[in-house]
Amino acid sequence: MTSDRSGRHAPAGAPPAGERAAAGAPRPPAARELTVFTGDAVVVHALPPGGSVSIGRADDNDICINHASVSRRHAVLHLDPPLRIEDLGGTNPIAVRASRADAACTPTDAGRTENVREVSRQVVEIAPGDCITLGSVMIVVRLAEAPAGAASGGRGLPSAPGEDGEVVLRDPAMRALYEQAYLAAPGLISVLLLGETGTGKEVLARAIHRRSSPARARGPFLGLNCAALSESLLESELFGHEKGAFTGALQAKPGLFEAADGGTVFLDEVGELPRSTQVKLLRVLEERQVLRVGGRVPRDIDVRFLSATHRDLEAEVARGAFRQDLYFRLNGVTLTIPPLRERIADIAPLVQLFVAKACKAFERRHVPAVSAEALSLLERHPWPGNIRELRNVIERAVMLCPGDTLLPAHLPDKMRNSAAPAWRRRSARPTARPRASRSRSTATRAIRRGCSRRCASAPSTRSGSCGGTTTAGTARSAGRATPPPGRGCSSITS
Repeated sequence: MTSDRSGRHAPAGAPPAGERAAAGAPRPPAARELTVFTGDAVVVHALPPGGSVSIGRADDNDICINHASVSRRHAVLHLDPPLRIEDLGGTNPIAVRASRADAACTPTDAGRTENVREVSRQVVEIAPGDCITLGSVMIVVRLAEAPAGAASGGRGLPSAPGEDGEVVLRDPAMRALYEQAYLAAPGLISVLLLGETGTGKEVLARAIHRRSSPARARGPFLGLNCAALSESLLESELFGHEKGAFTGALQAKPGLFEAADGGTVFLDEVGELPRSTQVKLLRVLEERQVLRVGGRVPRDIDVRFLSATHRDLEAEVARGAFRQDLYFRLNGVTLTIPPLRERIADIAPLVQLFVAKACKAFERRHVPAVSAEALSLLERHPWPGNIRELRNVIERAVMLCPGDTLLPAHLPDKMRNSAAPAWRRRSARPTARPRASRSRSTATRAIRRGCSRRCASAPSTRSGSCGGTTTAGTARSAGRATPPPGRGCSSITS
């Protein structure tokens, strides 16, 4: 039995995938997804191969966009050929901007940087990559990318964008890190990947799998985010279950470890595993056997374990949240990925890679260049979300760029504002009086008001001198030090 790169097994005796495609078998339609840009946030929704998808602010829509400018029932996306979008007559009509030059357009239209048309209570044909505006929200249908690592390359160290999946290695520290990873790849030793969220831990895990032993590299690579499922569902997904093991278990199901037999299992966010699941995982690592939920007979497995987390597992062990014996089992080799802000040399090639991939997904014919000013802003940004944040920013910039060059205006406002000179940021903020000065001013005004009322009611012979009693009481009520007795309004200054 053979397996393809997605980990699915082909029937026995079936020709390889390349031969089946060459034989003229019908190719399934390309998978599509809907990208929603709300301010600086980017959300991606998978789309079905056909039918219709409702879009709006109400919760019962197929795609819910919780934004005040989006109507409760705003639009319907018709996915059967030809691709169309229907405006349902909301407060803000749909606006569609074509993202690619149409071969049938007139020379006058071809010279325009953008072609925006407003749609109200109509159904119009669109193409993947067209920018659709719903109020203040932008959406775009794009082609879904192939799984990372689908393209196989040489076993040398990649150095250019696009080689070996999404691996970009220009920074010396990253080159040294991948060299260590490739040294550990051929064996069966467990590898623990540490780093902030979005630094590329799964990309490194796939690179290690591809450089495993030839037999294992041809096997499946299956990953699971341990923080995405509840404890009961997590055990079922990892270990599988027998028929009738729990309510709804209508048939037996192999778990992730069985499905990845002969290949690699990647446990992302392993630091989020519940304590009870940690005990069962430790047993699998030690005995290389898995016992399904509700089962009695353990099953042998041949799996290479890779795991990743953004937590400090040593600190988690110290406070009792993570088992020490499991930590030692997972920590055969530890590789720490530096954050993007420490890998400035990687930013420019990553930007080029993500611009090209966004244009391909949006079916944009011309790939825009990145201006030096925009690249400078990107290199100075601290990137708390690391590569994942950079990718979202570039996709948004490509969407907003109708011309041939990505400019600073296409980047989020926070990036442009953070790059402004310090004196300009200070001048933009109103000058606030120090708290102590406000307190003294308030106390002075209170004393003056008290003295004025006292002087107004005093005999004319004492005009202008209210005495120390009134001034002291007013000063105490205002939180100010008591003036010397016998001094009145004339002694108070601001």
